[in-house]
Amino acid sequence: MRPYYGKQVWIIGASSGIGEALARELAAQGARLVLSARRQDKLDDLNESLGGGHRVFPLDAGNPQSLVEAVAAIEAAGETLHSMIFMAAYYSVDQRHGKDIAFINRIISVNLGGAFNAVHAVTGLFKRQRFGQIALCASVAGYRGLPYGQPYCATKAALINYAESLKIELEDDGIDVKVINPGFVKTPLTDKNKFTMPMIIPAEEAARILADELLSKRFEIHFPKRFTWLMKVIDVLPRWAYFPLARFMKKAQ
Repeated sequence: MRPYYGKQVWIIGASSGIGEALARELAAQGARLVLSARRQDKLDDLNESLGGGHRVFPLDAGNPQSLVEAVAAIEAAGETLHSMIFMAAYYSVDQRHGKDIAFINRIISVNLGGAFNAVHAVTGLFKRQRFGQIALCASVAGYRGLPYGQPYCATKAALINYAESLKIELEDDGIDVKVINPGFVKTPLTDKNKFTMPMIIPAEEAARILADELLSKRFEIHFPKRFTWLMKVIDVLPRWAYFPLARFMKKAQ
């Protein structure tokens, strides 16, 4: 069974981590891929490993023009785009003594600004098609403000909020919007962490879950469930209960 056969899927952030694993999974299920990230060499290597039949568009998610140009090239080729999956992200390990403000702005530019850029670039095409899918990768780190988690947590919280708005705004145009909230997944990004990551799963497992749930009617895709449901409990705690827990987490780090 190849449920993605004949579907064209654009993955932004395909050069490593969950994005790369998802590209491999969707290709195995018959998808035609548009692969984007900053490094063309990584994308070329990935495309070659997948048989060379996919399109490569290197770009910087923080640069809106590069995303518009990619969509224009897809449209000029007369091809149908079924899904855009935004997986691009910047991240830094905990720095209790602060982060360089230029780096903070770069994280915001890519993690949040990049999502706005991607949605802006693709929405017109999907409206003309009268169908399409937008999937934005946030994180369970966006559920609550975590000690020493800024600005990463803030960008992911904003992405969840953004996806909720888009869900309602675009559904009448036949556009399916989803938000992806992973827990800990083993990737080059999480390899930077110096702390124990509970219930961490391989990127390949995350990709299999994603491939299945992108086909579902659910708005939120979250995994691994045994961890993300725990985070959902924390998410609904009133602040008078959450702040003591957050202080405990701060001391435990």
